[in-house]
Amino acid sequence: MIKIAPSTNPEREEDLINYVKTLEQTDADFLHCDVMDGNFVENKCLSAKKLYEVSENSTIALDVHLMVSNPIQVWKEYYKSKPTIITVHYESFKNKTNLFYLLNEIKKKKIMAGISVKPNTSISEIERFLPLCDLVLVMSVEPGLSGQKFIDGTLTKIEYLKKVITEKQYNIKIEVDGGINEENVAKVYKAGADIVVMGNAVYKQKNRALFIKNIKNITK
Repeated sequence: MIKIAPSTNPEREEDLINYVKTLEQTDADFLHCDVMDGNFVENKCLSAKKLYEVSENSTIALDVHLMVSNPIQVWKEYYKSKPTIITVHYESFKNKTNLFYLLNEIKKKKIMAGISVKPNTSISEIERFLPLCDLVLVMSVEPGLSGQKFIDGTLTKIEYLKKVITEKQYNIKIEVDGGINEENVAKVYKAGADIVVMGNAVYKQKNRALFIKNIKNITK
């Protein structure tokens, strides 16, 4: 059964704790924490201070997605919130040696280390980093804006990644983020996803607990 990670985006930050409280009454597995710096992506949201406040007022596992230009500079601030996962973007690193370094540093903290790829980045580009990864986050939309349509070509990308993980016997989870809803989640799961991020699809529901339960039933 697939794991569900509702996103902090599109909820307003001032209402985020109340939103998280509603998610705690569901079968959601993670809170996907969209961190944007206004540089790597156009929008800016979720300061380390706000995430710490969320962590102090909830019990849900935190899945931190750093959509930032300089992850090495900021990741320790987000580590203070004791997340389960910290994911950084492959595209954030001009010097790929720094990506090796940061993945190692995250793992030293006993946190799942994730690497994310934009739609135009191929899985073959990140294969050399997979031995250091606990998770790969495949973006099925361009990062930065909630409510975009799922890019169908992502399914092939997930299938290829799953094939590599299986053949190499890596212990890596596949997470998929962007445009996932009740109409396409079964295809995403069948392609090989272990975790799906859902922003608007969960946020707009009057009964979020029932919606998440139904999504899990779809992927049994």
